[in-house]
Amino acid sequence: MAVLQGIKVLDLTRILAGPWSTMALADLGAEVWKIESPEGGDDTRSWMPPAKAGISTYYLSANRSKQSLAVDLRKPEGRQLILDLAAQADVVVENFLPASLKRLGLDYAALSAVNPRLIHCSITGYGRDNPLENRPGYDFIIQAESGFMSITGEKDGEPMRLGVAFIDLVTGMNAVQGILAALYEREKSGLGQSVDIALSDSALHFLANVASGYLNTGKVPQRYGNAHASIVPYQLFNTADGSIALAVGNDEQYRRLCLDVLKRPELYADPRFTENKGRTGHREVLLPLLQEAFAGWNNEALIAALRAQGIPVGEVKDVAQAFDSQTARYRDLVVSAEHPVAGEVRMVRSPLRLSRTPTVAPKAPPLHGQHTDGVLKRVLGKSDADLAALRQAGAIR
Repeated sequence: MAVLQGIKVLDLTRILAGPWSTMALADLGAEVWKIESPEGGDDTRSWMPPAKAGISTYYLSANRSKQSLAVDLRKPEGRQLILDLAAQADVVVENFLPASLKRLGLDYAALSAVNPRLIHCSITGYGRDNPLENRPGYDFIIQAESGFMSITGEKDGEPMRLGVAFIDLVTGMNAVQGILAALYEREKSGLGQSVDIALSDSALHFLANVASGYLNTGKVPQRYGNAHASIVPYQLFNTADGSIALAVGNDEQYRRLCLDVLKRPELYADPRFTENKGRTGHREVLLPLLQEAFAGWNNEALIAALRAQGIPVGEVKDVAQAFDSQTARYRDLVVSAEHPVAGEVRMVRSPLRLSRTPTVAPKAPPLHGQHTDGVLKRVLGKSDADLAALRQAGAIR
């Protein structure tokens, strides 16, 4: 049995941070009701290319194992459906601006009034209860504002964003942590609570050691390209036929690199380079010497030699090579499910591996409004006549 079997999640989110969090809950066995607008649904349904059989692969990436309901929150009948579903749910996750939900009568106060045990998770750009709470938040903007772009990119180049919307993704996982903690606490108190998750909070928290360095020294961090501010050598190096990612994490690894792999004892004996503090301070001298030494090796032989000495190293791969790698094969990282339009949809397996209560087998991301009738009948007891009346009123699709 999956760990969240029996938990029902009312999902009022769209795009990435929210859907990523509710997909994780679905992977763990929760029943997720994804509420979408009747006109077009989740924004990411139209985000393409790439697409498969006309279905956005962006949408496919974050919505497996959910049930889609097309409900118009602008209609009073649609809003009542949300209140009725909230009364039956354990968790509601939303990423509306606070003013929007309050105007609709679907804020935490309204939802908790119909279900005091409800766990409510709000995902916003800048958090609630502050002057910025109604400012929209997007991953790219938060990457820029949080300082992440200032530390990403070549040293003399322009600030760069990461290749995926990682702040959305980590915010989604922070939401999962908060929801699971609130569910655990509810077992003791019997009461729900609201969880306030912000992209801006997640971003600054995710600065981790970079934040700690600035807060405790006042020194503004700079870009180092693929190098590391505090560890040397820790970057890409070119070989005769490719490039490697080398991460020498301590002085003993550096000693083995110089003596046992490169056969360059002078690079270790030099007092400027023996300890990491010296290597970081003299990186401009050391790195060209190392690059010269690596240039005479081919990738396969160098990687084998480094791994034989327990020195962390990897080959720089593209995405296709990564999914064809031993790592992906050994961990069975690609799963698939049958989609009614796109056929076989391939996805990345959940990284959560539980020994007794494994994640559920994935179901293909739903079509727009695919489960509207089924969920409203099963959960709320709606009849065919009720559904016809709701459609007549424009509350459902």
